[in-house]
Amino acid sequence: MTAAGFLEGRRLQMARGVLLQCIMGGYPPARFYGSDDGDLALVPDSKQIHRLPWSEHPRALAICDADELTGESSRLSTRGQLKAVIARYAALGLAPVVATELEFFVFAPNPDPTRPFLPPVGLDGRREDGHSAFSISSNNGLRPFFSEVYKCMAALGLPRDTFMHEMGVSQFEINLLHGDALLLADQTFLFKHLLKEVALKHGVTVVCMAKPLAHTPGSSMHIHQSVVELDSGRNVFSDEAGEPTAVFRHFIGGQQAGMADFTALFAPNVNSYQRLCHPFASPNNACWSNDNRSAGLRIPASSPVARRVENRLPGADANPYLAIAASLAAGLHGIENRLEPSAAIQGEFQVPDNLSLPCTLHAALERLKRSPLAKELFGTEFIEGYIASKTLELTSFLDEITPWERRVLGAQV
Repeated sequence: MTAAGFLEGRRLQMARGVLLQCIMGGYPPARFYGSDDGDLALVPDSKQIHRLPWSEHPRALAICDADELTGESSRLSTRGQLKAVIARYAALGLAPVVATELEFFVFAPNPDPTRPFLPPVGLDGRREDGHSAFSISSNNGLRPFFSEVYKCMAALGLPRDTFMHEMGVSQFEINLLHGDALLLADQTFLFKHLLKEVALKHGVTVVCMAKPLAHTPGSSMHIHQSVVELDSGRNVFSDEAGEPTAVFRHFIGGQQAGMADFTALFAPNVNSYQRLCHPFASPNNACWSNDNRSAGLRIPASSPVARRVENRLPGADANPYLAIAASLAAGLHGIENRLEPSAAIQGEFQVPDNLSLPCTLHAALERLKRSPLAKELFGTEFIEGYIASKTLELTSFLDEITPWERRVLGAQV
């Protein structure tokens, strides 16, 4: 939209079906978004209008809510779903506090998708070989790229906590500062967009796939969650003596009750399960533990005021609005119904059958399809539309024969 049109308050409308467009560009049948495929209004959030610092020409980005023309939020909108979950907390005098940890890879351009990704050539003329995990100098070869990333983050008002090289080849992680759940979802979205745009300027490619390289750790989007009183700001996961509260237990119980049903919301793509089923600290379970990275729900070591639950299931490919909404909705379900969690696990452990999670997109979609809880918390329209869109994507994947099948099975008698 032109700046003049935006400043005049001109309304931008978009077909409802666009919210269910699949990643290849197609759409499920129109019955999933209204047979008329009428319009939605895109309503900009006045707090999320940003001049784009990487653009050579003056451009701005406005994060919008997708609202029905009658004024209410569209049930197909993932940002709207998150706002609805936050409102349910507010009705109880509570507010969720969230932080995200996002991992990503920086690769050389990959114009031929049949070829593996490669690390970029750094300032020293060499490609990283995988010995740089947690090194303080590991991103020096990419210093111009990261320098602009930092500058653009500051220009967009994205406060960062820590930035580090992760375990994978040319893999990095950023920790965003904790805060309001909707704000953190917006910031996570903006950061991923920023990464892609700045990478183009520097001749590299940023990849947020869950598992872009074989035999290498995948990329997560861990979600740290706590809940505070709206009036006082007190963390309700800790009592006055600094001990865990019943609300803390119930929140974990709700997370456990929802993780299997919501796996397709946390792990939305075929590739997501490459990360979960070949785990490098990527647990595919609903166990919980104090500071054990093998558990899907980890309680990081912290002071009582910072007591929180880390959901380690979502990958970097997850929609931040939907993943945060699903995680918080599960926790609230536990609080409202006073659900008790299983016993905490420590050390090496075997995952009980009732705490294991789907390990393929097909299985995850089938579990979501059978979930009364998902339809209760997110509405039948959203869940059925989401499943329809993701089924199209799965079918498209299964329509192709992979190089592995040709290489290994082609020679079989």
